[in-house]
Amino acid sequence: MRRPNGEDGLVISVEEHKARVREVVGDRPVVERALPDCAGLVLAEDVTANVSLPPFDNSAMDGYAVRAADVAKAGQDSPVELPVGADIPAGRTDIPTLEPGTAHRIMTGAPMPPGADSVVIVEHTDGGTHRVRISSPATEGAHVRRMGEDVVAGTVTLRAGTVLGPAQLGLGSAVGLDRLPVFEPPRVLVVSTGTELVLPPEPLRHGQIYESNSVMLAAGLSALGCRVKAVRSVADDVSRFRATLEPELADTDLVVTSGGVSAGAYEVVKDALAEAGVEFGKVAMQPGGPQGCGRWNGVPVVTLPGNPVSALVSFEVFLRPTLLAALGHTDTERQRVRARLAETLTSPKGKRQFRRGYYTPGKGQVTGVVGPQGGPGSHLLASFAQANCLIEVAEDVTEAKKDSIVDVLLL
Repeated sequence: MRRPNGEDGLVISVEEHKARVREVVGDRPVVERALPDCAGLVLAEDVTANVSLPPFDNSAMDGYAVRAADVAKAGQDSPVELPVGADIPAGRTDIPTLEPGTAHRIMTGAPMPPGADSVVIVEHTDGGTHRVRISSPATEGAHVRRMGEDVVAGTVTLRAGTVLGPAQLGLGSAVGLDRLPVFEPPRVLVVSTGTELVLPPEPLRHGQIYESNSVMLAAGLSALGCRVKAVRSVADDVSRFRATLEPELADTDLVVTSGGVSAGAYEVVKDALAEAGVEFGKVAMQPGGPQGCGRWNGVPVVTLPGNPVSALVSFEVFLRPTLLAALGHTDTERQRVRARLAETLTSPKGKRQFRRGYYTPGKGQVTGVVGPQGGPGSHLLASFAQANCLIEVAEDVTEAKKDSIVDVLLL
C-alpha cells in the first residue's frame, strides 16, 4: 500500500517496509564453530554421525553378563550358582569371552562380552565376586543396549534448520562431532541518539531523560544470538554522529539506530544518512511511523523511531523476524492467536495499530480474552513492561468493539 503524505513523501505498508528491511539485512554466512559455541544457533547443513550410538553392545544395568540358557531355571527358591570369570567396568577395552556356564560381573555402559546374550541385574543375585547365586531367569537380550539402536554411523543425525539446544549439541558430541556448520550471528552496533539523553545514575537536569532504547534493543538482539555493542547517547549533531560511528563500521555487520528519523528540525540520523544510501519514510502503523533502512559504506542500517514504545514495537515487527530469517530460523514470527476484546478500542484510519495488551488464554474451546495494557501513547513504556502481547488492529478498522475477535501477537 502506498498513499500520498503531504509532509514526507509516500506512506508505505508494514509488509513493504518489512520486505525492505529483509532485503537490506540479507542472509548470514555459514561458519564452523566448536560445539560449545553453537548453543542457540541454527544448523546450516545436514550432518552425519561419525559413529553409531551406542557404538557397541553394552549393559544397561549393573549386574552379571550371562547366557540366558544357563540361568533359565533360576528361581527364588532354586537359585543357579555360577563362577564369576571377570569384572567388566565401563571403559574396559580388553573384553574376555564369556565361557558357557559362567558369568562376568558387568557395570552399566560396559561392553557386552562375546558369548553373553543377556544381563541379570544385581538385585536378582547375591552380589558375589567369585561365585554368584542368581535367583531370576533372564530372557535373551535383557538389559542389553544394542549397537546403533539410537543412531547408525553414516546416517543424518541433525538436519539443517535445527535450532541447537542442549539435546542437539549433546547428540552431536556423542556421535563424534566437535564442530558444526551454523549461520554466523551478526555483530550489531546499537546507537541511541538525542541530546536530551543521560545515562543512569547521573542526576537529571530539567529537560533531560534517562536513555533506555539501547538497553531494550541490545537485550532483544542479544536474545537472538547477535553480538551487540551499544553507543548509548549520541548528541543531535551530524558531525559527532558520523565521527562516533564511522570508526565502528569495519567491525559491524548491522547498525541499528533509534531516534532522529522523523520530520523535526534536529533529526540527526536522517540528516547524516539520507545522502549516504539510507532511505527514510513513513510506514502506515501506530506507533512507529517514521522508519528507515539502507546501506552506509556497505553496512546494512535499520533506523527506528526514538520514542521507547515505537522503538520496541518496530523491533518486534521489523527487526526480530528479519534477523531470525537471516540466521536460518524457519519459525520467525511471534505466535498469533485470536482473542475476544475486553473493551472497545479505537484506531487511526489507514494505520495498522499495535496496542500493548494482556492476554488470558481460554480453556477448552473457549476463546481467550485480551484487553489493552495502558493507552496508545508511544512514551508509555511501563505498560509495555506489564504486557504479554500486542493487539493488532488492521488499517481499515477505526473501532474494534468490545467482545469482537482480534489478532494477538504473543510476546
